[in-house]
Amino acid sequence: MTIQKKVALLFLALTVSVILVFSAAIFYFVHQFTFDDFYKRLETRVNISSQIHHLNDRDSLGMYREIRQRYLERLIDEKQYIIKPEVYTKGKTVKGVPRRLIDNIITNGKSRFKAANVFYAGNIFHFPEGDAIIVVSATNPSGLSELNDLEQVLIVSFLISILIVYLIGRRFSYHTFKPVRKIIKKVNTITASNLHLRLEDYNGKDEIAELTQTFNNMLDRLETAFETQNNFISNASHELRTPLAIIKGEAEISLKNMDNPGADLRKNLNEILTGTQSLQDIITSLLGLAQSGFDGKKQNWEQVRADELAFMVKDAVDHIIPTNKLSIDFSSLPEDVDSLVTQGNINLLKLAISNIGLNACKYSENKPVVLKVYAENNSIIFSVKDEGIGIPERELQHIFEPFFRASNTGKYEGHGVGLPLALNIVRLHKGNIGIISKQDEGTEIRVMLPVYREEKS
Repeated sequence: MTIQKKVALLFLALTVSVILVFSAAIFYFVHQFTFDDFYKRLETRVNISSQIHHLNDRDSLGMYREIRQRYLERLIDEKQYIIKPEVYTKGKTVKGVPRRLIDNIITNGKSRFKAANVFYAGNIFHFPEGDAIIVVSATNPSGLSELNDLEQVLIVSFLISILIVYLIGRRFSYHTFKPVRKIIKKVNTITASNLHLRLEDYNGKDEIAELTQTFNNMLDRLETAFETQNNFISNASHELRTPLAIIKGEAEISLKNMDNPGADLRKNLNEILTGTQSLQDIITSLLGLAQSGFDGKKQNWEQVRADELAFMVKDAVDHIIPTNKLSIDFSSLPEDVDSLVTQGNINLLKLAISNIGLNACKYSENKPVVLKVYAENNSIIFSVKDEGIGIPERELQHIFEPFFRASNTGKYEGHGVGLPLALNIVRLHKGNIGIISKQDEGTEIRVMLPVYREEKS
């Protein structure tokens, strides 16, 4: 059973329960009111009968009888009983009057009683000539008929309300789960060949919006993983072929020249060593590129201060290129310290920005490089600006492709993995990378990371 049907049935059960309780309450209170009203009418007749029984004045007696006949309707099967308590206690029963009613009147002074469809009301009165029990009885077919009619109306209304509530519940659940069906339909169209597609943003802060964002985040990770895998497969063989060929060729030459005293074996071994080192660098870069597209679990994530991260990047660049001229610019730091905090894996972030800084130092031949840190539009920005060779405009769109190297980088060592690796890491942290470059003038790369905001419970 689908959740939509379950919600519709749950809505039906809850609403029907409420209607049933209200219907039962209405019937109960109407029932009590009808019977209580009829008992009061009987008690009125009991009191008038006591006045008539007490009066000896014919004029007054006639007036009471006239009032009764004129203003009190005759009830169906109305009967009046006057019982002497002393006669009753002698064991004599009164025909038509329940013994239990008389016992209650003697004990409590008055009582009400119902037997089948006959209603009784009676009081004991103290007259100068002696006590007397006056009982009036009658049937109430009109009241019972009204209750029967009410019962039928409530039952019919209850059955109709079940149908109406069921239809409303079906419609309600249909509209409630409409966004979920749209999400399912859209997700079913996304395959390995079109992982760039995303779910439409759902306005709001409810579970549907959270589900949509979760799916989109998952698709981001899947796309990154697929791209990483495809890049690894398509480029690894090409990039590994060159150093392997060098190693193989030099090894073959060395073997042929083993018996030749004049052969320069040292040169051959140096070539093999250089090829091996290049091969090691390529494999390390490939592994780093592959691992940066992991499943997105926030392993060792913590709050990271941007200024502290900048110093760590500076130390990393100094360690690899001691002669660098990279400087840090904190002139635009915000006054609010919280605007400098992001969340992520500090080692990965250091690796990403360090790769950008190392590229800037390498391709500017150790000219001044500025690492500027500032905050803007709820983002922390790391700007790395150099005065190097720049990138040809037509090649800018390819610089984040693994193993791509610009046409003017031939004399510099590299494998074209640093920027793709940095992009993967920044994407993992829900950030972006922007680049501005002009050939022979320099390049500026901006890494934008979201400011960490603690979620309020």
